[in-house]
Formats: sequence, structure tokens, C-alpha cells
Amino acid sequence: MSNAIIRTENLEKTYARSTVKTHALKSVSMEIPKGSFSCIIGPSGHGKSTLMHLLGGLDRPTNGSVFVEDVDIVKLNDSKLSELRAQKIGFVFQFFNLLQNLTALENIATAMMFGKIPPNEHKKRAEELLELVGLSDKANAKPSELSGGQQQRVSIARALANDPDILLMDEPTGNLDSESEEDVLKYIFEVHKAGKTIVIVTHNNELAKKAEIVYEIRDGKMKAP
Repeated sequence: MSNAIIRTENLEKTYARSTVKTHALKSVSMEIPKGSFSCIIGPSGHGKSTLMHLLGGLDRPTNGSVFVEDVDIVKLNDSKLSELRAQKIGFVFQFFNLLQNLTALENIATAMMFGKIPPNEHKKRAEELLELVGLSDKANAKPSELSGGQQQRVSIARALANDPDILLMDEPTGNLDSESEEDVLKYIFEVHKAGKTIVIVTHNNELAKKAEIVYEIRDGKMKAP
């Protein structure tokens, strides 16, 4: 049996606008080993984020398959796909996507509404995750009261809320200064050491050098290593 936690077969994505078709991905086949730390690199507009959205079931391909632990998520209906995402995959985005009217603690606890953690355990787990990312003292702070680095650390804690096996991150340090980037990366590496599979879309060459596996996308195609 393959050690791949995610694999794709001939993955394609085409966007049609009026009479114009854009081929964002072209026959991409790849394997991401369980427990690995991987980066997806390539120029802007060449398909990196599209690929990440397909890997996480946030979008559906035009053709091809995406297997998450040997389940072809392309064949799942919307309900089953949402259930799989909630249990198996955590997402971290460049612009944090935190709910502005909720505190850091509430942002994390809210994510557990879609998982299997009992409601009476939500607050305790959210507190534990804030401690994990070094923000116990910011539990009651709203996003506007946090720095960019702190907001991203909250988003990492939120991504871990349902204890997923996989974390998909799209430019997680792309909106941060150097000091904040260093703080965020420290916690990302700690999460990986704890056994999570990490996949990061990035323009950061220094980060890519630290990855165990680097996948390069150019013109919608997976470049051979």
C-alpha cells in the first residue's frame, strides 16, 4: 500500500469565461507522503493555489482524481466532502480569514462546530491550542487587536482545532514581516514534528529549501524534479 496521504491522477482544471478557456492545471499527477513537509512553488498565476484548493476539496477538478487516504474526494457529494474536510484537513491562508467579531478563543472554538469534538470540550481545546502557539494571553483579543503574526498563529491553532492529519497552507507567511514570519514558521515546524502532514504553497525560496519535498508548477504542469 502506498504511503501517500494525498495523491492525484491526471488532475486538470479549466476555467471558462465567455468564449475564453484558461487551463489552470494540466494532467498533474503527484503523491504527498504521510507525515511529510512539502512545498509547492512556481511563478504567480501558474496554478499553485488552484492545486492546493483541489487537494483540499475546496474546488472540484475538470478532470482527474484526488485521493485523500485512498478516498477519491472528487466522487464525494458536497455533504461527504465537507465532512472529510472538517475531520482530515486544516487550512491556513495568507490573509488569515479570521472572524473579526470573535475573539481568538472563539475563532478556534467555532471551527470545532464542524468536527466531532464534543461541545463541552471546545473551550478547553481552544485554550490548549492557544497555548501551543504561544498566545494564551491573547484569548480574549479580537483580530484587530492582534499583530499579523499573532493572527496567523491563531489561524494555525484554528486549523488544528479538529486534529486533522493534513495542514494545507497558502502563502502562510506572505503577509508578514521578517520577525513575525520567523515566529509563525517556528510553530509550523513544531506542528510537523508532532506528526502532521504539511503542504505549503509559497514564493519563499528560503522556506522551500527547508522542505523535505518540493513540487514545482509551471504553466499548469508539474515540473519533473
